[in-house]
Amino acid sequence: MPATDPRVDAYIAEAAPFAQPILTHLRALVRRALPEAEETIKWGMPHFTAASKNVAGFAAFKAHCAFVIHGEGRQGEPEREGMGGYGKIASLADLPPEAELAAKVKDAARRVAASGTALKPRTRKPPKPEIPMPGDFAAALDGAPRARATLERFAPGQRREYLEWITEAKQPATRAKRIAQAVEWLAEGKRRHWKYEHC
Repeated sequence: MPATDPRVDAYIAEAAPFAQPILTHLRALVRRALPEAEETIKWGMPHFTAASKNVAGFAAFKAHCAFVIHGEGRQGEPEREGMGGYGKIASLADLPPEAELAAKVKDAARRVAASGTALKPRTRKPPKPEIPMPGDFAAALDGAPRARATLERFAPGQRREYLEWITEAKQPATRAKRIAQAVEWLAEGKRRHWKYEHC
């Protein structure tokens, strides 16, 4: 079994009296569930790692503790939510059953072993289909080579922002106004949402 980290000992010793038994219990629970886990301090809080990847961690605050199993998300009811996945823990009674927590810690460690991360794999969304260049916008860009060059230099998402804005206009007058505005902004090298970039 890996050695305990003296910084974790110090963290628990410096915590408020109400927090010490909670943190001691959580530490023992994780060490029983994952005897191979390494202890460390990350973001100023004790953490347990497997293969150098975060599995679980805890923290003490003025009036509550927090416990997080990485990749699990929030487990507490909304009114109990605090930092971490199990709400604001003010006593041992606020914790789920030990067997339940231990199973979740083991599950996170299995994810680390299988994928290198405790987080559940994200499903990749397919890329959005390209929006065809509207003829009226293309014609306006033909008369503004600087604007066209800016649009062509943009990343696909930045081009999409302009194309969506123009094609979503419901009235011809609105569309014409948006095209004129787009050509002006593009000629100045501006992205569609340039007004909000330095807020």
